[in-house]
Amino acid sequence: MSSSVSFEVSPPPSGLEAEYKTLFTNDALLFLYELISTFDEEVDQVLRLRVSRKAQLDLSGELPSFPESTTHIRRDPNWRVLPVPLRLQRRHVDIGDMTPCDTQRFIKALQSPAQGIQVDFDDGNCPTYYNQIKGIHNIVKVVHNQFPNVPPISRAPVLMLRPRAWNMVEHNMMVDGKEVPGPLFDFGLLMFHCGKTLLENKSGPFFYLSKVESFMEARLWNKIFVWTQQKLDLPLGSIKATVLIENVLATFEMEEILYELRDHSAGLNCGIWDYSASFVNKFGHRPAFLLPDRSKYVNMEKRFLRSYMDLLVQTCHRRGALATGGMAALLLPQDPLSDSYRRVLATVTRLKLLEIKAGVDGFMVYDLSLIEPMQKLFKLHTEGDNQLQQLRIDVTVTPDDLLSMPSGGVTLYGLKYNIAVGVLFINAWLSGKGHFFYRGQVEDSATAEISRSQVWQWIRHQARLEDDSRVVSRRLVTDLIKEVMMELSAHCHSVKAEHRLHTAADMFLEVVLKRDFPEFITTYLNLDHTFLSSQNEGQVEATAKDVHRSKL
Repeated sequence: MSSSVSFEVSPPPSGLEAEYKTLFTNDALLFLYELISTFDEEVDQVLRLRVSRKAQLDLSGELPSFPESTTHIRRDPNWRVLPVPLRLQRRHVDIGDMTPCDTQRFIKALQSPAQGIQVDFDDGNCPTYYNQIKGIHNIVKVVHNQFPNVPPISRAPVLMLRPRAWNMVEHNMMVDGKEVPGPLFDFGLLMFHCGKTLLENKSGPFFYLSKVESFMEARLWNKIFVWTQQKLDLPLGSIKATVLIENVLATFEMEEILYELRDHSAGLNCGIWDYSASFVNKFGHRPAFLLPDRSKYVNMEKRFLRSYMDLLVQTCHRRGALATGGMAALLLPQDPLSDSYRRVLATVTRLKLLEIKAGVDGFMVYDLSLIEPMQKLFKLHTEGDNQLQQLRIDVTVTPDDLLSMPSGGVTLYGLKYNIAVGVLFINAWLSGKGHFFYRGQVEDSATAEISRSQVWQWIRHQARLEDDSRVVSRRLVTDLIKEVMMELSAHCHSVKAEHRLHTAADMFLEVVLKRDFPEFITTYLNLDHTFLSSQNEGQVEATAKDVHRSKL
């Protein structure tokens, strides 16, 4: 490799010098450099394709449909994805939003009876340099059995590693003068340090792929998998990945996404909030796509979401792929004898039973106390390791089904709830955390996405409140933010915390008043000076003084 090729990586976050040294060996840096320089241009291309597709939909006013150019793939009854390894065949209950930098919770998850863990660098994680290095290093320790009192990797819940999505960049590494794609940074380090050991223990490497919008993006991931396996001397098909269908456009290409990843597929996953938010992202300026109050009118029983889940299960099972449901975000109260405990458990049970009856092979919970009750639910209502035999031939889903907005309006409660979730999410990110608890459930970037999307859209369409016919306007939202802030400020225990919360409120207002809808709140924050400078002032100074350069 030519000596003129440059590679820059920031110095270690304070307190993680040893972890940094373990991860960034010369061989690991060389592997990362080769991975990123090989695929960087193609990552840019798929992101440009997204912009082009959105512009095409906006200019034409058309709606998405099942692509004609790939009819032959959908009509061919013979192809299947490769069967998954034994450890993926029975994954009824995974733990979701498990940020690996939270060592204590990670260890508890590994000691739990869950069948899998969604090890998360995406929705539930705040991608500070500290969190990425700590999280990846913790995974390396788990895979190499370096945590005491944790089962060996071959017997612990299977790790489903979720790198960041395509829209996220890693600011602390530059290749050929460009900041690197976040997912390649995460995937590259995880594969280099853990791929072979996971394979030897028949426990991976397994991934979740977030925010995939088209089969072209699945094709790129497949090329990355093939290249990585060759580079690390792993058999073709060793890597398995579940694609999260979190975007309305991807719903029309689910068969094609499975087809592109057929040697590496661990199936598809459906969730509610990122998916619902994608309607605002793609069609939010169109009055026909005004999404009503999520707290009152949006749930998996609504036609557009029910159709999406039914089609996902049918598509997966027809092709021999596993279909998984979303994450139960509710938290069980501490007293198992209380009425509130029984109420929460009954709600989660009812919603998850809908998914089981739809034919899903597994789903996620956040609260570790929900693992066993949900495993019992599977045992009670299904037979065997999974529901692959449920082919759902009863299902016929049309574009109309997938694009039908539920009826309903906007409530004052829903507007204030969305404001609170949006403000608190930004506040969490400014504190270096990717999720938080509010009113008895966990909130992460998915719920923050739908919350700020709804507020933006209601302002744009001047929606009226059901309660008193007031118009949702800049003035009303500004006044309600002040009201919500009174409630939230009461929980601030320092002047610094209160100042941070007010900064978060200002940033939330900026986001919901933008003329053009910011595509992802995470991208918006990750590129924002306030967030970047909040990470660690000392670290920023150190980086400015001493950027570690490696000439490869």
